[in-house]
Amino acid sequence: MSTLPGRSGDNGPDPWAVLRGATRARVALGRAGDGLPTARELEFRLAHAVARDAVHTALDPEVVRAGLDGLPVVEVHSAAADRAEYLQRPDLGRRLAPGWSLPRPEADVAIVLADGLSPRAVHEHGAALTTALLDRLADWSVGPVVLAAQARVALGDEIGAALGARVVLVLIGERPGLSAADSLGIYLTWAPRPGRTDSERNCVSNVRPPHGLGYAEAADLVLRLLEGARELGASGVALKDEGPSLPSESGHRSPPGIPAGADPRTG
Repeated sequence: MSTLPGRSGDNGPDPWAVLRGATRARVALGRAGDGLPTARELEFRLAHAVARDAVHTALDPEVVRAGLDGLPVVEVHSAAADRAEYLQRPDLGRRLAPGWSLPRPEADVAIVLADGLSPRAVHEHGAALTTALLDRLADWSVGPVVLAAQARVALGDEIGAALGARVVLVLIGERPGLSAADSLGIYLTWAPRPGRTDSERNCVSNVRPPHGLGYAEAADLVLRLLEGARELGASGVALKDEGPSLPSESGHRSPPGIPAGADPRTG
């Protein structure tokens, strides 16, 4: 019989330490009778509280603007009036509120920073990831950065169409989990317009250094996808990234992202 993790009276080295060291997921938690050890129960409650706080944190435009170092920023709001409505009516988060207008620079790329289900992710990673992307887009014209509140992924379709962009990149806070409350996802949609489906997008997920994908690695992957989309004239299931796999936190090689389709964690 294998040794149970954390079992009272165990002696010697913890046989589960290697597994726990390979992931931030809650594995090999041990037991106290029929329940969790007190320390693990408290860790769970803390992680759950952090995840809930991340969902309900309000997007602070000034925090994002400060990190963008003077780049032009346009602020918009979805049709969801507040956080409660946003969570209860995902459809409202997918379209702009009435009365919002956008410039029409007709640039190649539109970049949308969207709060999604984790404004904290945008606060912590949005500006740095945007900068990494811009550093690689010298051959592309880029419109003003759009900062979208109460936004779902599909809001980028309407924004991209309004800007006259060839492609839209939506950088959005992903749904927090018990081991990650600050994960940012990137959704690429070629020829954005309202009505695009999830199968017409590509996604790069879990951008959250040092425990997830780094800014440079994510930006390199997005650039490859952009070049592929430009060649194909399409994104989504027709577009695959053929670049090298990326190292995971444990050092193993793994696929660099979700090649096509939307992640249900962001909507």
